[in-house]
Amino acid sequence: MNTPQKASIPVIKRLPKYYRYLRSLQDDGITSISSRELASQMGTTASQVRQDFNCIGDVNGRQGIGYSVENLLSILESLLFGNGDRLPTILIGRLGKAVSRFITTDTNGYKLIAAFDVAENEVGKEISGIRIRHIDELEAFCEENKPKVAVLCVPRDGAQQVSGRLVDLGIEGFWNFSHYDLSVSYPNVVVENVHLGDSLMSLGYRLRNQE
Repeated sequence: MNTPQKASIPVIKRLPKYYRYLRSLQDDGITSISSRELASQMGTTASQVRQDFNCIGDVNGRQGIGYSVENLLSILESLLFGNGDRLPTILIGRLGKAVSRFITTDTNGYKLIAAFDVAENEVGKEISGIRIRHIDELEAFCEENKPKVAVLCVPRDGAQQVSGRLVDLGIEGFWNFSHYDLSVSYPNVVVENVHLGDSLMSLGYRLRNQE
């Protein structure tokens, strides 16, 4: 079986969309689907679907039948969520309950174990059942609990400083909402920069420039 490391970033970006659509098929009782049908839903080509599946593992379609939905979901779940081991995750700053709910959903493969803030009036409150700690507790907590992922919801000017601090504490991945694109100066760290404003601007462009 091919390892997920061999998949390119564009392929990896498409995997969650495959997963969402296949889950809906399974919920509707559909057990197989062709690459052509899947491509139609994905907005791509049948050839691209087959190429993507060649990158992720032992995926074999049967002529006249198509791909097994159950088999595809099993492979994708293993790649996207691991084998039941949830990644210990911490949240830095405040973006609201929406982000914390994504982390605490069991099917997402993450486990929120702590939240930190610099504001004294936030310390002691709870977010998704997790008590917010002061940022001064960060080093002691990380040394004891070994989180692997940090969600950054801090202002732009603090993102670079806190990210370096977290890398030194063993953080291996960032889900970054800080409006600052974390640099690739950490070669062994994975960064997913999220810019909600980009989606809004893209939507506005498409609405204003429709034929």
